[in-house]
Amino acid sequence: MDSEPLHKRAKELAFEELGITLPESVYDSYKGRPDRTMMPEVLAARGRSAEAERVMLRKKDFFEQIEHQLQPVEGAAEFVRWASRRYKLALATSATPRNRAAALAMLGIGDCFQSIVDTDRFQRAKPDPEIFRVAMRDLGLLPADCWIVEDSLAGVEAGKAARSFTVGITTTFSREVLTQAGADLVVDSFSELRGVLESA
Repeated sequence: MDSEPLHKRAKELAFEELGITLPESVYDSYKGRPDRTMMPEVLAARGRSAEAERVMLRKKDFFEQIEHQLQPVEGAAEFVRWASRRYKLALATSATPRNRAAALAMLGIGDCFQSIVDTDRFQRAKPDPEIFRVAMRDLGLLPADCWIVEDSLAGVEAGKAARSFTVGITTTFSREVLTQAGADLVVDSFSELRGVLESA
């Protein structure tokens, strides 16, 4: 699911209650990273650390109010179903268990993954590679045996830190930005990625 625009809107609404307006660059810098990383850091920089928990709860409330507007990324569910018949798959996401479960239910692909790692299963957020190392341990695979597919800069950086071949997909950032972040391959769609794998 392309949940980033709705998460951003929910954050904007939560911050607006405190009279805080953030530039686009701040939201961009936290794409792919959990709220428990962003909210405390943003508020600490403004001397309002004590309000972090309340703001996170308000953001959660706002997100759940607009969650019905979620839109799937074109070709993503079809790609996952195709890939699940050929490879071991893990979902390594910065989403909460509740949001992750809701998205998988909407897409109908929850049974395609041999491993699911959400915020309940790691301590250090991307760009730290912990999330991917947990997934690899679940799958019983070495980093060199894995391809990591990511749409965020923090995710690409985490994939490279995990020492795996890392694919950037341009659903959130441009080809140039993903390449600069270290992606080994950049594709514009899941159908393009499938073509690459089929010809490998």
